[in-house]
Amino acid sequence: MKKTLENPADKNELLERLASLRSDSARVWGKMTAGQMVCHLSDSYRSVSGEKSTGSVENFLTRTVVKWLALELPIPWARGLKTMPEMDQLVGGSPPGDFEADRQELASRTETFAGKPAYLATARHPFFGRMSGEEWLRWGYLHMDHHLRQFGC
Repeated sequence: MKKTLENPADKNELLERLASLRSDSARVWGKMTAGQMVCHLSDSYRSVSGEKSTGSVENFLTRTVVKWLALELPIPWARGLKTMPEMDQLVGGSPPGDFEADRQELASRTETFAGKPAYLATARHPFFGRMSGEEWLRWGYLHMDHHLRQFGC
């Protein structure tokens, strides 16, 4: 069965892994620090809710084939893919502050997102375009899982 934020056990697994993350956790790949990664994930939720605007690079291929591959294949996401500048903590993303406060904010945003808020019906992903609520909750799980694995969590 595919993991998703819709399943309370899957959501709780991610939140437990997030709780094990430390401000000095070493990255396995990439350039972000643990604090930057936490803010990146919160910024992603802000983007979906409309609190933070982001550009779009979606096209027919990303809305169809790439989205299906990312959300349906039971393999980890590729490492090192470029993110949108608004989600990049070195460019336009929110800078880290107090690590514990940032981590608590991410946990809270994850809980809210998992509750399937109404904004999911109209939100657009910068690569995948419009998605169903179920697709958003699958994406939410996979995105957070990807970045927690980046720090060995």
